[in-house]
Amino acid sequence: MAFLLRRWRVLLVLNVIAVTGFMTFWTKCNTRSGKPIGQDLSGDMRRQSRSNGTTQGSSISHEVLLRRLGSLEDVVYRQLNGLSKSLGLIEGFGGRGKGGLPATISPAEESDAKYLREKYGYNAYLSDKISLDRTIPDYRPSKCKKVSYPRDLPQISLIFIFVNEALSVILRSIHSAVNHTPAHLLKEIILVDDNSDDEQLKGPLEEYVNKRYPGLVKIVRNQKREGLIRARIEGWKAASGEVAGFFDAHVEFTPSWAEPVLTRIKEDHRRIILPSIDNIKHETFELEPYGNSAHGYNWELWCMYINPPKQWWDEGDTSAPIRTPAMIGCSFVVKRDYFGELGLLDSGMDVYGGENIELGIKVWMCGGSMEVLPCSRVAHIARTKKPYHSNIALHTRRNALRVAEVWMDQFKSNVYLAWNIPMENHGIDIGDVSQRLELRKMLQCNSFEWYLDNVYPEMRRYNTTLYYGEVRNTNVSHLCIDQGEKENHTATLHPCHGHGPQLGRYTKEGHLFLGPLGSTGEDTRCVVDDQVSSFPQLLNCDKVPNVKQKTWDFSQNQSIINRATGRCIEVVPANVYFGHLLVLQPCSGQTWNIKNAMRL
Repeated sequence: MAFLLRRWRVLLVLNVIAVTGFMTFWTKCNTRSGKPIGQDLSGDMRRQSRSNGTTQGSSISHEVLLRRLGSLEDVVYRQLNGLSKSLGLIEGFGGRGKGGLPATISPAEESDAKYLREKYGYNAYLSDKISLDRTIPDYRPSKCKKVSYPRDLPQISLIFIFVNEALSVILRSIHSAVNHTPAHLLKEIILVDDNSDDEQLKGPLEEYVNKRYPGLVKIVRNQKREGLIRARIEGWKAASGEVAGFFDAHVEFTPSWAEPVLTRIKEDHRRIILPSIDNIKHETFELEPYGNSAHGYNWELWCMYINPPKQWWDEGDTSAPIRTPAMIGCSFVVKRDYFGELGLLDSGMDVYGGENIELGIKVWMCGGSMEVLPCSRVAHIARTKKPYHSNIALHTRRNALRVAEVWMDQFKSNVYLAWNIPMENHGIDIGDVSQRLELRKMLQCNSFEWYLDNVYPEMRRYNTTLYYGEVRNTNVSHLCIDQGEKENHTATLHPCHGHGPQLGRYTKEGHLFLGPLGSTGEDTRCVVDDQVSSFPQLLNCDKVPNVKQKTWDFSQNQSIINRATGRCIEVVPANVYFGHLLVLQPCSGQTWNIKNAMRL
C-alpha cells in the first residue's frame, strides 16, 4: 500500500518472519514422529489418530499465529506512534486538515497560536494539531494518472534546508516524502540545519528521525548561518543518490510525484525538473491548487509565475512538460553529477535571491534545459515571515549584480536600470566573479541574447535607455516626478525616494517612461502631452498614435520639451501636498536632471 510507513513496514515484516519461522519450527517439532521397526496395525491406527490430532493442532496454531501477528502490529504501531506523541504531535491519516481541508483552532487556543504565528510566519500551533501523515488532494491532470512509469529509475536523495522551522512542519515534510516516494527510489533524506537556534531542532529532531527512520535520514548542521544557497551546496555534498532533489522544509508531496520527474531525467540527464507547486495556506493549512505556469523573473531578478509558452497551449496537452526560463526556487530536481558540472549554485552569493535565476539562465545557455512538470505536484507553505535577514532585498540586489556581470552580456544594463544603480562606482561589493566567468567559458555557453531569443522571448528589453533613475527639477531638487495614482493617468511630484514609482527612463527615441520596469506583463507608461491637459499624462506608449505627443527633447541639466506642442514639463508653487505642482506650460528655462547615465 502506498501509504504504509516505511519503517513500520520493515519492522513488521522482520517480526513476522521471526514469528512465522518460530511457529513453523514449533509446529514441525510437535508433529514429527518416527516409525518403529516391525510396527503393527495398532501402531498404524495410533499414527492415524495422532495425524488427525495434529491437523486440529495446526489449525489452532495458525489462529494463534494470526492473533499474535495482530498483537504485534499493535505493539509496533504504538511504539512508533509514541515517538510523535512524546513531542506533542500526531500520526495517522485522520484528524484536522485531512485531505487538505482547512483546519481551525478554537478561540481559547488563539492566544497560544499568536506567538508561534509571528515566530514562524505560519500557524505553527495549528500545524502541531495536524497529523504528520495527512493526505492532500491529487491535482494532477487526469492524463497523468493513467501513465505507467518504468521501475528501474535512478534513486533520489531528498535535501531539505531549514533554519528555525517548526518541528511539526519539518517532520510532516519528511513523512510526506516517505509516504509518497516509492521505497526503491528513495535513497536517503538529508536535512541541512542552517544553524538554527530552536532547541527542538537539535536533540528532539535527531532522536525522532533516528528511531523513526533509522538509516534513512541524515542531518547536516552548519556551524554558522550560511544562507539557503550555500546550505543547499552542503546538502549536495552529503548526498549519494544519482539524483538530488532540493526542497524547502515546509512542503507536502502528492502520490506519484517522483516517478515522472525521475523518468524525464533518465531520458535526458541535462534536464532540471521543477514539480508543479500548489499552495498550503499559512493560516489554515488548506491546500490551494495553482494553475499550470512557467517560472520567470523581472530585471531585478525577482522570480514570479508566468504564462506557459504559446506552443504549450497550442499543443493542447495539460500534462505535457512546460518550458520555463528559470525557477521560483522552493523545489528542483537534478542529476547530482550534472549539477556539479554546471558549477552548482553560486557560492559567492549571500543568503538567497538570484541563485534560482542564475541556474535557469545557466542550464539553458550551457546546453541543458529546465521544465515544470504538471504530472508531479508538491505543495508549499508561502510564509509571511522569512527566517533570514529582514531586508532580503539587499542580498538579492548584490546577487543580481553577480548574475548580470557573469551571464547577461550587454543586457546587464537592464539589471542596473531596474535597481536604479549606476553602472560604475555604485559602491556595492559583489565579490570576485572570475571563477564564474571561467566556468561559463569552460562550458562553452551560448550568449544571453540567444537565451532571450529562444527561451525567454517574452522578456522586455530596455537597451535603448540613455538616462534612468529619479527625475529632479533643479529648482526643487527634494521632489521627484512620480507616477502617482495609476488610475489618474497623471504624473505628479513626491519627495524623492528612488523606488519603482519614481524610476524614470529616457530613451534614444525621445520617450520618457515612469515606473517600475515591466517584464512579461504590462510595461511602464510613458509621459505624454495630449495637447489638451495642463498636466503631463501617463499612458501606454504603444497606444499613443501621435508620435510627437510622446516624444521629448532632453539632455542632462536641460529643459524637457515636447515635440508636438513645444511645451515644457515644469513645476509651479501651489497650495497642494508638498507645495508644488507638475505642469505643462510654455518653457521658462527650468532644467532637469535624471540620476544615472547609461554606459554605452
